[in-house]
Amino acid sequence: MSNPFDNAEGRFLVLVNAEDQHSLWPAFADLPDGWTVALEETDRASAVEHIAQNWTDMRPAGLRNRG
Repeated sequence: MSNPFDNAEGRFLVLVNAEDQHSLWPAFADLPDGWTVALEETDRASAVEHIAQNWTDMRPAGLRNRG
């Protein structure tokens, strides 16, 4: 079985959690608890590009907001 996250032909969502962390997520999979959709279903390249443009600080929001 191949890793669905690596499927260049797959369809993906971009998810975000309360700490403003982003995740590439296969469109066929159930959403994990605590995550919401930041980008609706799209191709892998577009999802990865969205993450690169919108998640520029990898620190969790709680850490960023401390100072």
